Order: sequence, then structure tokens, then C-alpha cells
Amino acid sequence: MNDLVIRNASLPDGRKGIDIAIQDGRISAVGVALPVSAAEEINANGNLVTPPFVDAHFHMDAVLSYGLPRVNQSGTLLEGIALWGELKPILTQEALIERALRYCDWAVARGLLAIRSHVDICDDRLLAVEALLEVKRRVAPYLDLQLVAFPQDGILRSPTAMANLKRAIAMGVDVVGGIPHFERTMADGAESVRLLCEFAAEQGLRVDMHCDESDDPMSRHIETLAYHSNRLGLHGRVAGSHLTSMHSMDNYYVSKLLPLIREAGVAAIANPLINITLQGRHDTYPKRRGMTRVPEMLAAGIDVAFGHDCVMDPWYSLGSGDMLEVAQMGLHVGQMTGQAAMRQCFDAVTETPARILGLEAYGLQAGCFADLVLLDASDTIEALRLRSARLLVLRRGKVISQTPAPHANLHLPGRPSHIEFRTKN
Repeated sequence: MNDLVIRNASLPDGRKGIDIAIQDGRISAVGVALPVSAAEEINANGNLVTPPFVDAHFHMDAVLSYGLPRVNQSGTLLEGIALWGELKPILTQEALIERALRYCDWAVARGLLAIRSHVDICDDRLLAVEALLEVKRRVAPYLDLQLVAFPQDGILRSPTAMANLKRAIAMGVDVVGGIPHFERTMADGAESVRLLCEFAAEQGLRVDMHCDESDDPMSRHIETLAYHSNRLGLHGRVAGSHLTSMHSMDNYYVSKLLPLIREAGVAAIANPLINITLQGRHDTYPKRRGMTRVPEMLAAGIDVAFGHDCVMDPWYSLGSGDMLEVAQMGLHVGQMTGQAAMRQCFDAVTETPARILGLEAYGLQAGCFADLVLLDASDTIEALRLRSARLLVLRRGKVISQTPAPHANLHLPGRPSHIEFRTKN
């Protein structure tokens, strides 16, 4: 007997009336009218069941710090960086851990069960690194937290950054980060990419760099990142985050750049909420949107994920941990309103980031972990349109969060309830 079976679910690939059987924390079978018994049954009543949401780009060391030590009055990227520099000396591990754990609670309630978070390593104390490693340990039963060693002040610009990055990796941080466009010169930026990629190759690690996060069409560090990824055999292990300068690049140059990125196996991570907010600040009109060329990269065969990036921190005063909000913004900014394109936006906060992070046993096939979200929607497009309630969130086959449907109190005659539990004696 299985532990749980979910009946009559819709799946992201369009299949309807599907049953999902779960045993020992993993999916044991998927199909129509499965002839299986289980200790517990859930009737999804045609609602969408999906693997959990995945955030491929976040800054958990800064989350929920909005207003500390002051508010970002201009709302700009550079004032946010300056504010973070003011905040770092007064950070405490206890406050960092408390804010991060609170955000993880928000995430779970919204079906977000995997996050890649950059953590600043330019503080010689590595206070944030220690704090987030502790958070990672505590949330492991219900959320996968992957950490990136991120030299916010520049790996060459900050004299102790490279030593600190190596210390952070030795302490258990998972991924090598970088920020080449923040180095003092273009040449230094290119050199930082080389150094960091070579270190990652030596250590067998993944790479995720803040890359070309500006409106400058001549900021072309993604080309250097793709080159070194190819040279060092890092295919499938490297991501370039933001890539907003591509929005302003010459079309001919981009036509040459996209095949290079694809051949190098480099993924792209856009951050729609933040990119549309921070970019184009020096423009009058017409004003650039700033988000990277998502549809073009997808058409070129490049993996593209969406990240939340910030929630209530020095850079962004809004946000709630809802990846459907992120995907919906990406859909609008990228003008991705075709049927296939909207489904790609849903993939950009589920399957694609899971692949970029290298998550084990993620998906809806037999043998995958039974990490699932039941949404108050019939398909992925409706979920994006409504930013639907997460009716149930399961981790390893156990319900860890439950949210009533918004219209659950209507009690309309003849209308079925959205989910039904039945426990077999």
C-alpha cells in the first residue's frame, strides 16, 4: 500500500485526470486511474499539480532588511550597494538567521522549496556566510538552500575577496560567484571571470556570476564567461545572472553572442521584478525596459530561468516570495503572451531553474521526490494569470503547508470543494 495517492490532477504538460502515487517520500507511479491503494487520498478535483517553485537567484543575507540603516531614497542600484555597505558593519548573525528563517517560511507557504542565494563574502568576518550555512542546516528538512560565494565589492577590487571566497567554499558554500562589471575596469572584469572560472574548474564547482547588470551595451562579460566555460569544460555548470546590458546591445553582435552562449552550455537567469525596476534609470524617453533578451535566448536553445533577486532589502522595498509574481512580470516585460511562451515562463520558475541548480530527483516522474504543489488553477497559464493560491505544499510526500482557496467560503450549491482528504482505516 502506498502512503498517499493524489487523484484527478492536471499536470503542467497538459495531461488531465492524472493520479500520482507516493511511497516513502518519492513518486511511485503516475497515470490515469491508477489501480493502487494508499493510506491517504487527496482528490485534486482537476486542479494543477506541479513540482515546487525554484528561485535561481536570491540574496538571503539581505532579505527583510528594508529600512536598515536607512531607506533607499532614490531606489537605484548604486544607492542600494552603498546602503548594503553601511549595513554590513552592524549586521549580527542572530538577526540574519531570524530574517532568513522568516523568509523561508514565506517561501514554503508559496510552494517555493528550492532557492539559490548569493551571500556576500567581502566582509572578512564571513558573518553572513556562517549565518546562512546555519539557515541551510535548519531548513534542510523542508527547503533546499544552495549558496553562492558572492564578492559584492569585486573579487579584484576588494583586496581580501579571493581569500574570503576560498574560505567560504571550504566552509561549505556550494557555488562560485562573481560581479565582473563592478570591477574598476573592463580588463579587470574579464580577468575576474578567468580567475573565478579556473578556481571553479579546479574545485569541480558550479559558477553563477552577476554579469553585465547595467545599461551599457559595451559591458560584454557574458562573452568572456561563455569563452572560459567552453575552454575549461564547464558546460552545464555555469549561469550568467541579470545580463541586462544585452537589452541595449547591437542586434548583429547579439546574433553572434547567442550561439556562443549556447555552445558553452551557459544558462541565463533574469530577474524581472528587479531588472525592470533598476534598469533604464538614466533614460528619459524612450525608456529601456532593461530585462535581458529572454525570448531570443530561449529560441536559441539557451536555458533561461527567472529569479526573485530581492525581497524588502536595500535594493527593493517590495516582494513576497511568490515566484508566480516573478514569472508574471517576466511574461509582461518580455511580451511573452503567446501560449507556448507563457508556458515557458512557468517553466522558468520550476523545471528550468531546477536543472540549473542541479536539483536531485526533481519532477513528476516515478522515482522523483514527492515535492509537489497543488494550485487553485486548471493549468499553468491560469496559475500565472491568477497567481493562484497554493492549496497544498508537499515535501517528501508530507503536507507542510495548506492554504484555503480564495472562494472556499462561498459554499455555492452544487459546487464541489477544491480538495478532499480521505484516510483509509
